[in-house]
Amino acid sequence: MARAAVPGRLNWLAGTLAAARDETATARTLVLDVPGWPGHLAGQHVDVRLTAEDGYFAQRSYSIASAPGGARLELTVQRIADGEVSPYLTGVMAPGDRLELRGPVGYWFVWRPEPAAPLLLVAGGSGIVPLMAMIRAHAAAGSTAPLRLIYSVRTPADVIYASELSERTAASQLSVTYLYTRAAPAGMPAGRISAGVLAGAAWPPADKPAVFVCGPSGFVEAAASLLVEAGHDPAAIRTERFGPTGT
Repeated sequence: MARAAVPGRLNWLAGTLAAARDETATARTLVLDVPGWPGHLAGQHVDVRLTAEDGYFAQRSYSIASAPGGARLELTVQRIADGEVSPYLTGVMAPGDRLELRGPVGYWFVWRPEPAAPLLLVAGGSGIVPLMAMIRAHAAAGSTAPLRLIYSVRTPADVIYASELSERTAASQLSVTYLYTRAAPAGMPAGRISAGVLAGAAWPPADKPAVFVCGPSGFVEAAASLLVEAGHDPAAIRTERFGPTGT
């Protein structure tokens, strides 16, 4: 997931691409070696800077996909066809290539293993990226917090981390409800997030879940409003949204 980068006081670090894997036709995970990386929390992001030989540079911000404490940092980037940075990161950058990173950034949209309140994650499109960091952190910490994910995408082919989500669901680590807005599998209607979806898939307000919602602005606004209307405590709902950034 990309955001407009916010200047800060952190130092730029050199990152080297160690490996990469395609998640969908337009999303790619970059596995980076970043000497001196200070560590991060699940839900944070980094600023990424690319500099051309003539000195021109472009800077964007991307969510961290990996759980805290790993030896390498993972970013999952969604390619924007007319973007300035994402086409390079998803289609050109090769192992051994370098970029600069600054972070971690953000201390509000983060999940920590304690307390063990039920956890509800609501993702729209590439908004799954920081939520996947939470899912991975949840497993790595051996958290006992019950975990549910509601994931809205255009089609089944657009599901990022499809295999991993399936494996975690099969292992009873996670409950996932998929919503397909454009084309759904046979026998399943296409649709968007609604009060009915939340009534069937979300934790009830009485369970006092911690809620994280991430995705395009319109999706986040709709999901957050529906959650509040259903009786969830607005103070327990943390949101992060994104829009066109020229990535």
